[in-house]
Amino acid sequence: MGIEKKTIRLLILEDSQNEAERLVSLFRNAGHATRVHRLTSSDDLAEALQQSWDLLIAAPSSEHLEPSEAIAAIRRQAKDIPVIQLVAGNDSDAITEALTLGAQDALPQGEDERLILVAKRELANLEERRARRAAEVALREAEKRCQLLLDSSVDAITYVHDGMHIYANRAYLQLFGYEDADELEGMPMIDLIGAADQSKFKDFLKAYQQDGEGHAELTCTGVKADGQSFEARMSFSPASYDSEPCIQVVIRAGSDNAELEEKLREISCQDLVTGLFNRPHFLELLDAAAERAVNAGQPATLAYIRLDRYQPLLAEIGLAGIDLLLADLATLLRAHFPADAQLARFGDDVFTVLQPGIAPEQALDGLNALLKKVEGHLFDVAGRTAQTTLSIGVAGINETSAKVQEVVDRAHRCADELKGGNALKLYDPTDELAAAASRGNVLAMVQHALETNGFRLLFQPIISLRGDSNEYYEVLLRLLNPQGEEIAPGEFLGAAQDAGLAEKIDRWVILNAIKLLADHRAKGHNTCLFLHLSSASLQDQTLLPWLSVALKAARLPSDALIFQISEPDATTYLKQAKALTQGLSELHCKVALSQFGCALNPFNTLKHLNVDFVKVDGSFSQDLSSPESQEALKTLLASLHAQAKLTIVPFVESASVLATLWQAGVNYIQGYYLQGPSQAMDYDFSVGDE
Repeated sequence: MGIEKKTIRLLILEDSQNEAERLVSLFRNAGHATRVHRLTSSDDLAEALQQSWDLLIAAPSSEHLEPSEAIAAIRRQAKDIPVIQLVAGNDSDAITEALTLGAQDALPQGEDERLILVAKRELANLEERRARRAAEVALREAEKRCQLLLDSSVDAITYVHDGMHIYANRAYLQLFGYEDADELEGMPMIDLIGAADQSKFKDFLKAYQQDGEGHAELTCTGVKADGQSFEARMSFSPASYDSEPCIQVVIRAGSDNAELEEKLREISCQDLVTGLFNRPHFLELLDAAAERAVNAGQPATLAYIRLDRYQPLLAEIGLAGIDLLLADLATLLRAHFPADAQLARFGDDVFTVLQPGIAPEQALDGLNALLKKVEGHLFDVAGRTAQTTLSIGVAGINETSAKVQEVVDRAHRCADELKGGNALKLYDPTDELAAAASRGNVLAMVQHALETNGFRLLFQPIISLRGDSNEYYEVLLRLLNPQGEEIAPGEFLGAAQDAGLAEKIDRWVILNAIKLLADHRAKGHNTCLFLHLSSASLQDQTLLPWLSVALKAARLPSDALIFQISEPDATTYLKQAKALTQGLSELHCKVALSQFGCALNPFNTLKHLNVDFVKVDGSFSQDLSSPESQEALKTLLASLHAQAKLTIVPFVESASVLATLWQAGVNYIQGYYLQGPSQAMDYDFSVGDE
């Protein structure tokens, strides 16, 4: 049930081992899992830079390697590793010098809280840069695919800049009777328009270039290279080609079906009951609004409008009646909003409204007026009168809204929170954390789950690579929300720990796992379970006597349970961890140390603990593509095997890493490649013995 977070890979340039360990524990106490390397020389730095790192924290000075030299080496190799330079005292010259050399920030040594805040900012910036680089690669791939599609399209497509052709596809050349794109390059498009329509085309293009947003159409006469003319229907839309803004023109030769095609296009965008836009078309409009917000700084507002009491209404007036009511409501919405507002039926009982050029705060008066209007409206449903109200969630689209689905989710969540209906809620960006974690609600759910057994236990097999027949599972915990959906530990355990509920959760897991295990073993299985203990249980002196009683009551052998503590917790509470592991071994329970290999000196922690299994940190197995990473893992495992520890490697997601792990002598493996967490203990362990 451990919280899996992304492990921070941290370099520390600090001569004092104690101070380096203090810095590491700062990060740990702030809730960050860390893999750390302390730099001891320029050769050591050169070797370390062959791997990827997330952050370097440098002391004011070092006898073995000057911070300026480390920064210079990182810049020379063009490594994206943010550097935080600590300085002695509040010396503004030293701070300026460090920033000039290329450190991302510099601050006085000892300002721990500020250091963590600065580190969080730099790590977030690093993630953004990595995401941007990945997006740039994806964009290049998408552009390549678009070019292929353009070249092979059966529609005649050209790109025009300042009225000149800059690209034409094969279908366009064929339509106008040209052999080669070079013949058209630099030729004004007006030269391909019949003389009678040239003035109309010129005026249209000028107007479109001035305020050309979205889709526009024009029908005029096209002239082929041999002088033949034909009716051409042209669709214009803004585009960019080779990073230059331009206009994309798609031409279809005129046909008798033009009116039919236009009608079909219109119908494909519409909801048939209300005549408003349908969901797919509205999402396209949202994408365009997000693009305008990002590129041109034009804000927009999304209102997510849900009909209150939809199910009771459906029961009262039936499906045909509901359709009449929805059509009436759509008419009311059209009349209420200005002409440029884009309205859609987004779901059975949900309408959405996009108001371009308006910030959310400016939209509130109009939306509050809508609430009153609908509350007082009497809907005529085939001679019967029906009444309803609305719940409206509101979210803004601005230059940071790259993902429209997030905007929809925000407005949706606000509407969901209006339990009584007939109300409006505006999404507040400062509530992002609260909205994402629903912290207060999650705590209420945790407390309710403890009282009503509302948690769910999952089991993930831990499988031998050495052919032993032991049946091992790790027990994982999920919280069920009121809709019965699973919530992952990362979303509730932190909040539960802050509220002092971690011990209660641990005991709930132990009791329920023991019951399930006793039933399972009664069916002839020789199964053992790995159970995670939080840092709160680690410090709980009443745990051992309670556990002894619980095991006797379940008539379960003690060695059927392996209690797992994480290395960060064991390092922080080493004295308590030592006492607990001794006590567990006296009860004949086994002990596992997880997330191993992240501490500066992991074997120092291990030396003090009575441990049977060691599970290495997930970052070791998630990073096995390079020979250096494979070597680091093999070295770590060899040291553990020399101490007669049984080793487990988690996060085995593909067959490709199995050979490496086999050669490294790993005892056990765990991961989705073998089996993900499941509610049943049904893995066939005999497969591994063949």
